Amino acid sequence: MPHHSLGIDIGGTFTDIVVYDHDSGRQWSRKVLTTHEDPARAVAAGVGALLGEGRLLPEHFTRVVHATTLFTNALIERKGALTGLITTAGFRDTLEIGRERKYELYDLHIAKPEPLVPRNLRLEVAERSGADGRVERRLDTKQLESRARALAQAGVESIAVVFLHAYANPRHEAEAARLIARRHPTIAVTTSHEVAPEIREYERASTTVANAYIKPLAHRYLALMAKRLEGLGIPAPLLLMLSSGGLTHVGEAQRTPVQMLESGPAAGALAGAFFGRSDGNGKLLAFDMGGTTAKLSLVDEGEPLTAYSFEAARQKRFMEGSGLPIRISTIELIEIGAGGGSIASVDEIGLLKVGPRSAGSQPGPASYGLGGTEPTVTDADFLLGYLNPGYFAGGEVKVDMPAARQAIERLAGTLGLDPVKVAWGIHDIVNENMASAARVHIAERGRDPRDYALLCTGGAGPVHAREVARKLGISRVICPPSAGVASALGLLVAPARVDRVATVGLRLDTGSPASLEAAFKRLEDEARAVMADTGLKLESATMKRLADGRFLGQGFDLVVELPDGPYGDGPESRKTLAAAFESAYREKFALTPSGVAVEFLNIRVSARAPVSGSDVVLQGRKGTGAAAALKGRRPAYFNETGGFVETAVYDRYRLGIGDEIQGPAVVEEEGSTLVVGPGATARVAATGNIVLTLGAP
Repeated sequence: MPHHSLGIDIGGTFTDIVVYDHDSGRQWSRKVLTTHEDPARAVAAGVGALLGEGRLLPEHFTRVVHATTLFTNALIERKGALTGLITTAGFRDTLEIGRERKYELYDLHIAKPEPLVPRNLRLEVAERSGADGRVERRLDTKQLESRARALAQAGVESIAVVFLHAYANPRHEAEAARLIARRHPTIAVTTSHEVAPEIREYERASTTVANAYIKPLAHRYLALMAKRLEGLGIPAPLLLMLSSGGLTHVGEAQRTPVQMLESGPAAGALAGAFFGRSDGNGKLLAFDMGGTTAKLSLVDEGEPLTAYSFEAARQKRFMEGSGLPIRISTIELIEIGAGGGSIASVDEIGLLKVGPRSAGSQPGPASYGLGGTEPTVTDADFLLGYLNPGYFAGGEVKVDMPAARQAIERLAGTLGLDPVKVAWGIHDIVNENMASAARVHIAERGRDPRDYALLCTGGAGPVHAREVARKLGISRVICPPSAGVASALGLLVAPARVDRVATVGLRLDTGSPASLEAAFKRLEDEARAVMADTGLKLESATMKRLADGRFLGQGFDLVVELPDGPYGDGPESRKTLAAAFESAYREKFALTPSGVAVEFLNIRVSARAPVSGSDVVLQGRKGTGAAAALKGRRPAYFNETGGFVETAVYDRYRLGIGDEIQGPAVVEEEGSTLVVGPGATARVAATGNIVLTLGAP
């Protein structure tokens, strides 16, 4: 029997859907406008259309994998559930106080992110545990019931429970959760020891509250998505992409949806690593630009970098400390408000600005003809001749060129400039915004962009990749097949992944490595239990051990990979563990202090297992020469030529291995368009990727 996999990635503007046939290697894809009031509706329509187009039988689907920006958007737009917080007496204002450090020292009007829970819904109860886990004061259950009743009467849908030092002893939190669930079964409950069982009260409280804030939404949405797929007759279980680049089952995602905040960008980064493995020599800048945002992530040695915290809903996009701290495992990336729907405007001093406001899918850019009137990046790209009005999103969107032209002309009138120059200005500014973000991201990691190839995905990525690469000094651009829906295909190559963390506070010179081994075993057993719930064979799972270490007295810690166990209390284990930390520390900071003990604050386990059906194969088709793929010509604007030039237009589906194109040219496929500028050469590699070599600037 044939077996197919289905990948679904819901973005701010488009929902991308991919079906992959594991027997023939064939794939079908579709981009549909996201239906924000009911995202599952666009999915059902898109999947239904693909089933008809490919004459596919629902019963042949063995796996469905899903990523979404819905939960991140709920945080940013403050559209989550009304949430209450129950915490230890004296700690209701932890969320408001945050950290002493100001993210901009001299800003007298600094705006801190508003807590997700207002002060009147943050209530305290008498209870106390010490940092060693010893109970100093029993939980006052009557007071707890009174606080929960008050929150229920205030109309909360969700309650976060954050007690002091619950990472060391979760007993009171677990007891509180049981009591609340028994008295108020319709209210969702989140405890900090389930979500972020590690030290630092502010970060732990922030993560727990964020989970509580989106939990009711996640529960409803994921249940509805599963029901829609069932309605289409697809029997396959629904798997969800996590921010870490791994997959989990619906139950785990509904319990801790905070782990899915960066699921869409993570899928894009995984897709970048997968598609660029052969043609990028393991060193890639994965660049994914959609309708609403652009995402950039570094891939070293074929793997995206992993971080263990990030900030959501930043007040200032490049300012650390201006957002809500979230302590989860996530693929390390930078995300900015730069997409096809980014709106161009004139600021108070008369300068042209692009983004971060976006037209999204409703009303969308003016060119969509759905009521949008403000000029966007997509409108500019149409005017510059890069995009084909008759073949945009595979014909899914009927393009209104007069509306696009009028939107740009209105802006040009305000600026007193030629509309074409304004369109180029919009295109150039959004490229500079993305290049600036990439420079910061790369420099913070001590890398040189010239050592990397730029791999572009997303509907708008291939249109803008050439100019972003030129600004960064990158000479090679890689554009995979079906680039517009590549992140949805990235879902199908992801492994299952479970991350667990625990605080240990152990000094290597005086502590017991054997107790460290026991703590790691407990985390590994927890991870295996979640894997088992996903229906995977546990013998295929691999375990990676990590620790947040520091030299004694330091105020920060560094996450390092540790050797496999078992660890004993002899000098050999102490020496091996210290050497692993010092080696990683030296790689990052060049020097290590001598004679200072190493301390591990937290330990981490990352468990991975391949998922049945993740055997996607990259294989190009035989070429017959680029001339056979030539569709026609149209004028396109290139700044280096000073205006419009006659540009060759190629059909990507008719290009094969070894076919070569000289710029200026554009290469069209259903979900995206690759711009090949003057002086550039594009060649189809054996993988099916188009490798673009840029001419001298």
